[in-house]
Amino acid sequence: MINEERVILMTRLASYEANEGKKDISVLNYFRNDFIGFQVLKSVIAATISFLALFAVYIFYNFEELMQEVYKMDLFAFGKNVVVLYLCTVGAYGVISYVLYASRYSKAKKSLRHYYASLKKLAGMNDK
Repeated sequence: MINEERVILMTRLASYEANEGKKDISVLNYFRNDFIGFQVLKSVIAATISFLALFAVYIFYNFEELMQEVYKMDLFAFGKNVVVLYLCTVGAYGVISYVLYASRYSKAKKSLRHYYASLKKLAGMNDK
């Protein structure tokens, strides 16, 4: 005779393994600090590339105005403002990435903990 509760549990576990389980297992292959650090590093690199691209667009868009003002403006102050803007942008992006990936890691850990508890429950059903 088929045990309905066991079939439902097996179906739920198979669905988890096929979808979110792959992602959660790949996340938990790393230690917490390694996973978060690697993801933040990737985010900072992406933010740097994006900042440079947007800065280049800004320079090309305002090129004529900048060339007319280049002798009147304080280049050191302009460079300082750009560096401060870059550091603020990358810092904010890094903090947001840290919070996001720390949350993802904890959710993956919680999901896998629930998954393993369900596997133990299924094993207990099979023993009976």
